[in-house]
Amino acid sequence: MTQSFWLFGSRLDIIADHTTTEGKYDLIEGYFPPGTQTPLHRHTRYSEQLYVLEGEFTVWAGENKAVLKAGETFLIPPSTAHVIGVLSDNPARGLMVASPSAFARLIAEVGTQNENEIPDMELAQRISAEIGDEILGSPDNLPSK
Repeated sequence: MTQSFWLFGSRLDIIADHTTTEGKYDLIEGYFPPGTQTPLHRHTRYSEQLYVLEGEFTVWAGENKAVLKAGETFLIPPSTAHVIGVLSDNPARGLMVASPSAFARLIAEVGTQNENEIPDMELAQRISAEIGDEILGSPDNLPSK
């Protein structure tokens, strides 16, 4: 059963996680309003694959920058500093596969049911550390080249 949460301005629907994939991957559908951008971060223990369903995502990963449209995909290897943003005036929707499973845990434990509720940042930092995620900057920081 799909679980829906709000996290840092985006709605994230957990379609599959460790309980249904034997820990091999998480499958998450994300809805990102215009102007949404993740903080600069990296996942040290899993890769992240983004597949665009609707709209346009801009991805900065290491020294690479890509503008992705519907039907396009981008793989972010483990330990790669990256930012994902929606810079257009339209929302974007995409599928994310985290392999092995870990990212869904952060969403489920830190995400909120209310779009305007602020997540517990202490909990976010603790769970991030446990799954090997590192926040490297604020949403306006991009990976250095």
